[in-house]
Amino acid sequence: MNSGFSILDWILFFLYFIVLIATSIIFSKTKVKSSKEYFTGNRAMPTLAVAISVLATSQSAATFLGGPEYSFSKDLTFLGFYLSAFLAVIFVAKVLVPKFYEINAVTVYEYLEHRYGKSAKLYAGVMFLVGRLFASGARLYIGALAISMILFFDIAPLHITISILILVLGALAYTYFGGVKSVILSDVIQAFTYIGAGIGVAIYLYYSLNSDFSTIVSTLEAENKLKLFDFSFSGGFSFWALITGWFLLNIGAYGLDQDMTQRVLTCKNKKEGEKSLIYSILFTIPVAILFLIIGLLLYLFYMHPELSGVREACVDSSFNGEKITIFMFYILNEMPEGLKGLVTVGAIAAALSSTNSVLSAMASVAVEDIYRDIVKNRDPKHYLRVSRFMVILFAILLSIMAVISYYWQQYTSLPLLNFALGVMAFAYASLLGVYFAGIFTNRGSERRVLYSLIGGFLTVLALQEYIIGVKVDFSIQIILGTLVSFGIMIIGSGEQKRN
Repeated sequence: MNSGFSILDWILFFLYFIVLIATSIIFSKTKVKSSKEYFTGNRAMPTLAVAISVLATSQSAATFLGGPEYSFSKDLTFLGFYLSAFLAVIFVAKVLVPKFYEINAVTVYEYLEHRYGKSAKLYAGVMFLVGRLFASGARLYIGALAISMILFFDIAPLHITISILILVLGALAYTYFGGVKSVILSDVIQAFTYIGAGIGVAIYLYYSLNSDFSTIVSTLEAENKLKLFDFSFSGGFSFWALITGWFLLNIGAYGLDQDMTQRVLTCKNKKEGEKSLIYSILFTIPVAILFLIIGLLLYLFYMHPELSGVREACVDSSFNGEKITIFMFYILNEMPEGLKGLVTVGAIAAALSSTNSVLSAMASVAVEDIYRDIVKNRDPKHYLRVSRFMVILFAILLSIMAVISYYWQQYTSLPLLNFALGVMAFAYASLLGVYFAGIFTNRGSERRVLYSLIGGFLTVLALQEYIIGVKVDFSIQIILGTLVSFGIMIIGSGEQKRN
């Protein structure tokens, strides 16, 4: 078993952090004069940089490890999720993005103020902040868990805390001074880092197998590992689930979640914003394929010892009593020196890109959707100071949530992590119903937005297995939650749309 870091691994690790420090200093020299500039980059960000930033934001340590896990244990049907995302992105780019640019929005929830009133924006902003605190705090914990296992070869509380601090301080270094402009530029660095790590692992794994390309493909094909579409009605990532529930979820993720959409609102106009979103999903699909290929190669490595020379498969792998993904097992046990350091910085980059983006997104909603309506008519520098304070506040809150996730998982059997990671889906269902009513009908009201958000959330919550004792497919949960939210909005007399 290869435990710990070699000198070469530590050299790569510290070189990465030297790059982080140097670029954060360079990006922090950007002069920011107002909170709107802090959160929109003065609407002057390059389209390709925004597209790569959206790609990086959509990835995390969970997807870095989860993609290979899926193809290792199943097949390539997970790729359908990104094809569903492509359709959703087209919808968001053509329907939602123009609406946001028409009102010169800083956050996506300003559309609800334009459509229904200030309270509607407040309700949606609060739902986003609560959901993001749970979801991103848990995501931060998962990233810290992976880093602690690789760096310290344990998951002791102190080492988990150090790993959380590494991620949060790295995110703060970019976000605090330069705002979203620094976040976007840093995301480009992080994206190339973890994609480079993935390519390095794939190449090493391929040459670790004592076989040629045609044999690898034929072996995988014979065992149905190259299956792309599932036309059954089994839920999961079946074709029917992808074009319904997962399609709706992706509209929510790319169009109604400030964490993702904030980047699109930094482009100079709606046309560039639309292009950045479409480019982002076109860039994301090859990255997804890369990590699914890693999972297939891991399958051959462990399940076909005649190809790899490994004596036995370790599918039911665990680490200090915790079940871990097969990719993490491979990193901990098989990765050679140098490559382990590269994969570590890749995991950090994946986690860092999702952490710095959420700090900027949460701060933007807190300041632009809530604080400005409470404390009015202050000078731009005041709101800029509050914006930076909010970045620090949410860094602290996310760190606390990450620590809570650790202790909750260690000492209880309750599914906090499942709830925390899925809580944005609860919010998405509610928001989808509200926005669909606002865009496609003349019905709804400021007060009804609140009822709709609560109704959609409670519908998805009521369908959870730990509530009703029966497993309901995720896509059905999203569909029903959206329908309930939309139904509440359109019940009763219609109201004329605001101009």
